[in-house]
Amino acid sequence: MTIYAAGALLWREVNGKLLVAVIHRARYDDWSFPKGKQDPGENLPQTAVREIREETGLKIKLGVRLKIVHYTVGDNVPKEVHYWAARVTDSALAGSTFKPSEEVAKVEWKTPEEVRGLLTYDFDREVLDRALDLHALGHLRTKPVIVLRHATATPRTDWKGGKGLDDGHRPLLDLGHVEAKQLVPLLNAFAPKRLVTSSWVRCRTTLEPFAKNKKMKLIERHQLSEFGNKTGPRRTLKVVHDLVTDGSPAVICSHRPALPTILEALAEYGNEHHKPVLAESAALAPAHMTVVHLTASTKGKKRSIVAIETYAPAEPLPAKVKVAANVKAPAKAKSIAKKPTPKGNAGNKASK
Repeated sequence: MTIYAAGALLWREVNGKLLVAVIHRARYDDWSFPKGKQDPGENLPQTAVREIREETGLKIKLGVRLKIVHYTVGDNVPKEVHYWAARVTDSALAGSTFKPSEEVAKVEWKTPEEVRGLLTYDFDREVLDRALDLHALGHLRTKPVIVLRHATATPRTDWKGGKGLDDGHRPLLDLGHVEAKQLVPLLNAFAPKRLVTSSWVRCRTTLEPFAKNKKMKLIERHQLSEFGNKTGPRRTLKVVHDLVTDGSPAVICSHRPALPTILEALAEYGNEHHKPVLAESAALAPAHMTVVHLTASTKGKKRSIVAIETYAPAEPLPAKVKVAANVKAPAKAKSIAKKPTPKGNAGNKASK
């Protein structure tokens, strides 16, 4: 069975100079990027954010996914690690709660050249290379526009006799309410600051748990409803273009019939490779979301798509498992200090 893990390359700029965080684990005497195993009931972006907090004391939000690394540990058990870029702000650095421990002895900020010399594992150098490529293009700092399809709603055939009446008030099913709650940590990993939603009930209800959790207001736009998009697609396009121009991280919650219009607007900021990827998101399942990472706003310059990722909310844990997992899940049990071997790196030490 594959072990899944997630982490991030943490970066910041000081006087125009790029610095990258690297951690030292005394138990293995290695240097690497912070990461850790996925806990039950988590999706990988949530894992990455939690592990960064636990290992470095930093609260972060994720940028683009840099690389997925594969190697083996223990008795040839496959492991898959997802790495994102994450910019660390001055305020986040000042608020760090890091304390040296058996898990992580040091967190140090170094230049990319210094980090390359310190890193124990070749696959970490590949993650660093990807980040440096993006930095050279001015694409490492991004802000997302998240396209979210509302959670599972009452079927049309079961609402008002299936006659299509009062469709704006068609509610979520119980499953949809569970999905909406499970979206909270997933959305939080990307930290949207503007919550823009169709004015219809099933979209508003999908975003309400996140809005309540973050104490944010929903911004309702009738142009994002099925009816608004059908009768005025140009107005729907304008809503999306205005959000991109604004530059703030945002989520757009809408309906499947409106998704093609929303994605058409976003495609204008991408290239020919991005268009078919965005087109696939027109068929998003309920409560699934596509994160479109765009370059940060620069005066006089049009924003552009850097990466596109699609995610689903994690499956909720059964009640008994939640109690048993409580603070730490079994996957986080202390590992035996063996020295598993990453693929193609016979001399390397164990990796978390």
